[in-house]
Amino acid sequence: MIKKSETLSRGGASSLLIAGLVIAVALLAGAYAWSTHNAVPRQTGPLETITFATNTEYVGTCPIIAAREKGYFTNEGISAVIQPYSSGKAAMEAVLQGHATLGTVADIPVMFAGMNDLPVSVIATIFKAEKDHGIVGRRDKGVVTPGSLKGKRIGVTLNTSAHFTLDAFLNLQKLSAKEVTMLNYKPEELPAALAQGEVDAIASWEPYLDTSMSGLGSNGIVFYGQDVYESLYNVVGMRDYIVRHPETIRKILRALAQGEQFCSDSPDAARMLIAAGIKSDVTKLKAAWPSYRFNIVLDQGLILALEDEARWAIKNKLASKSEMPNYLNYIYLDGMQTVMPATVTIIH
Repeated sequence: MIKKSETLSRGGASSLLIAGLVIAVALLAGAYAWSTHNAVPRQTGPLETITFATNTEYVGTCPIIAAREKGYFTNEGISAVIQPYSSGKAAMEAVLQGHATLGTVADIPVMFAGMNDLPVSVIATIFKAEKDHGIVGRRDKGVVTPGSLKGKRIGVTLNTSAHFTLDAFLNLQKLSAKEVTMLNYKPEELPAALAQGEVDAIASWEPYLDTSMSGLGSNGIVFYGQDVYESLYNVVGMRDYIVRHPETIRKILRALAQGEQFCSDSPDAARMLIAAGIKSDVTKLKAAWPSYRFNIVLDQGLILALEDEARWAIKNKLASKSEMPNYLNYIYLDGMQTVMPATVTIIH
């Protein structure tokens, strides 16, 4: 015979169990409602096509590739079309000629745009790296130390970040550009030129440095330019287009911010996503990845770099102007100040 107290006890336990289930269901419903409310809305109307001129073989393109492949652009109503180019210089030219809406370029093409009064604007810096530019030399041609570059034939893509890095690197060795012979090549032509002995060394960026070293094997030597140059990878467009399409720019920046977060927080997945495009070994990418900084910013360092590079261009008579422009005129602040105001540190 079951006592009355036992019945009450069991009834109480049942009531507690039911109450617990009700609370759990309520919490799950609340969590679902919160996540639904805060989720990125899916685009239901027609997509706006934006063409990106970018170097698909450069790891700095990761935020753009991720934003396209992971659907971040689509969620913002953007259909991203990627046009591959081998340098920021070529990507800038595609933007200037109207072949692309936006381009990804290092700071040097932006500097030259200012020196030549070209109406372009940077909407954001998306990537920084210190050890992705450098010089690869042939040991059998006497390139064994940085100072041994004196008198050598060096292949380089003139008027690019590699050209600036080479010049600064030579200065660090107390050598002038006149003490070497610079030969102009397209970036993708440099590894073959070095392998075939057309030049004694090449100055470039990744992945061409790695390709060149792989081709030379033990006959190769590499000097990185981290002491003289930090690569600042930017998204640029024609100033008139950017000013007339502020909401589009904000959508692009939001998608790029998600792409940047993916590249930073999911390095293994990000490396797999871009490994095929940059024609590089995933193991080598993993080793270099900690030195890469994927950040969507507009910081004062960009202005300082542009001014330093402008002085270099003026000194070497690489541009038509002899006075430094105001590089604030080549930065579009409104988009980043609206989407990510905390990341804007440019003094204006």
